[in-house]
Amino acid sequence: MNNQFEKSKVGCYDFFAMPFHCDFNNSLRIDYLGNDMLNAADLHSDARGFGMNYLNSIGKTWVLSRLAIEVLEMPKSYERLQVETWVESAMRYFTKRNFAVRDSAGRYFAYGRSVWAMINTDDRQPADLFTVRDGLLKEYVEADKPCPIEGCSRAKIDDNAELWRTVEMRYSDIDINGHVNSVKYIEHVINLWSIDWYRSHCLKRLDVAYIAESHEGDTLSFYVGKQSDDAFAIKICNGETEVCRCKVIF
Repeated sequence: MNNQFEKSKVGCYDFFAMPFHCDFNNSLRIDYLGNDMLNAADLHSDARGFGMNYLNSIGKTWVLSRLAIEVLEMPKSYERLQVETWVESAMRYFTKRNFAVRDSAGRYFAYGRSVWAMINTDDRQPADLFTVRDGLLKEYVEADKPCPIEGCSRAKIDDNAELWRTVEMRYSDIDINGHVNSVKYIEHVINLWSIDWYRSHCLKRLDVAYIAESHEGDTLSFYVGKQSDDAFAIKICNGETEVCRCKVIF
């Protein structure tokens, strides 16, 4: 392996629960926690030679396919947190990456699992990740580090799901790839419930399956199916096209 990229397989990055990222209950919001996880993933991959900076220079990019976050307790405002991240496995077109969020004393806040695909930026088609730097990513797979939550799942939703909200995508919803930011879907999903709901319910688990891209000007429709008193499946559509599916457990 090229000595320029020899680093530990597990990365650990410091973040801060800024008060403006916390909710009325003084707890970090799950969309900002998800953002910290994705930022950690970017820092980890970039430092090891297969991040967005390098990929964009060769006409490729990472896209998030699945994300699951399971919360033990949320950091409070001003608390410092560390996000550990590592690659659990790598296949030709997909890679699995895990997360653990804790404080410096070893108290764990949350865990995460994710699935990523590499695509070509010109035609948005899958790219073989083993062709990048002669398969460098395989050198950083850490299969032995446990992640104690279930893997990512795609929520089942029946035809009786009800339309709860429509939202037009605007400037702040769009990321550097020109489509709706992965975390913005989470933000719009958690807004489906009122503050009164959150006064008596804590979000424990979130699963997101990203299916198709959406862009500025698209109007997304959020269809919600109730699976139990504390579990809901959400289908997000752009017209007739399903672009994202979520499951939330309170």
